[in-house]
Amino acid sequence: MFKKSRRKIVAAILSVLVLVICGTFGIIYLASYVQMTNENRELLRQYVDSYGFPEEPGEEKIKRDREMMPKEPPMLELSTFYSVAISDSGEVLKIDTADVSVLSEDILEDLAREIMESGSTDGVRNNLIYRMADKGSYTLVAFLDNTVMLENISTLVNYTLMFGGAALVVLFFLARYFAAKIVAPLEESYIRQKQFISDAGHELKTPVAVVNANLELLSREIGENQWLSNIQYENERMSALILQLLELARTENVVSQMEKIDFSRLVFGETLPFESVAYERGISLNSDIADDIKLQGNSVQLRQLVSILIDNALRHSGRGSEVCVILKKERNHVLLSVVNEGEEIPPEQRKHLFERFYRTDASRAGEERHYGLGLAIAKAITLAHKGTIDVRCCDGKIEFIVKMRNLQ
Repeated sequence: MFKKSRRKIVAAILSVLVLVICGTFGIIYLASYVQMTNENRELLRQYVDSYGFPEEPGEEKIKRDREMMPKEPPMLELSTFYSVAISDSGEVLKIDTADVSVLSEDILEDLAREIMESGSTDGVRNNLIYRMADKGSYTLVAFLDNTVMLENISTLVNYTLMFGGAALVVLFFLARYFAAKIVAPLEESYIRQKQFISDAGHELKTPVAVVNANLELLSREIGENQWLSNIQYENERMSALILQLLELARTENVVSQMEKIDFSRLVFGETLPFESVAYERGISLNSDIADDIKLQGNSVQLRQLVSILIDNALRHSGRGSEVCVILKKERNHVLLSVVNEGEEIPPEQRKHLFERFYRTDASRAGEERHYGLGLAIAKAITLAHKGTIDVRCCDGKIEFIVKMRNLQ
């Protein structure tokens, strides 16, 4: 139980950290990418606006315009531009490769004509930010190389993933450490509680036995007596409670010896004695038990588990109703289901059903020597067999389901 709690705490801490880290870096990367892209687009717009072919030599006009421009955004001289000037008749007037051999004039011309055919004035093609402008007697398609920016972002992402992964590994061990610290007091309190129940049960056995012996002696001396009968009744109730407490403590604290068991035969054998009980109460007890279901378990505890569930179903069923015991295989698991007719248990009560001393009807506490420990014992037995137990309510039926691993 506490191992599962520690895992949940570790998972919760790491989930929050991963979300915070991913969200933070995601926003940083997105903001950086948008800002750098906008700056590059602004540079490209300035380049296009300053382009002066063929009214005057383009290089001279561009140089003069650059000198007149403010220094923000980053200087045009540090950026690599390509341009293709195409006349209205479709003739290529000039191609500027920026003295870089990465992109040939043919490639730039093909890209420019594709952009002109698409009609898009700006966008991105092959890591190149482009801008198309009508310059009067010709159309200019200018490009700004975006490769360096993308590579820088890619490098930043790679380093972030590497160092982020290492950081998460460190945080995982820190989360485990702090989870253990958080759960330790609860685990210690739970262990003390179980030990108290065990110790109290053993300590109470002796005085109860002494009271019972004295009651027998007094009854022989004075005969039938109402007050002695009351004391004896309460003493028997106390004895039954102590036995259940000791049984719960033994189930939770002692590692039981496991062996190969024919669970089908065990369930069938435990169902038979309850047929007479069901008949006396006017209840129909039916069973649907699949043959040859084997599992690894403790026969004494499993018999007690089946007995608790059937007894619980009979006690909460009215005369003329039906109780069904179902045992079947489901893939690699065994499903034991006990169904009875009854009022639906509210969801807020279902989660407390397997707690010690919990009863849905507090006014009936102690009735028929039942103290709300049966289902707690059933859960302890199920957990000892690495299984699960749950309750479902649907269409006027209450179903307790035990799921355990099947022995292949």
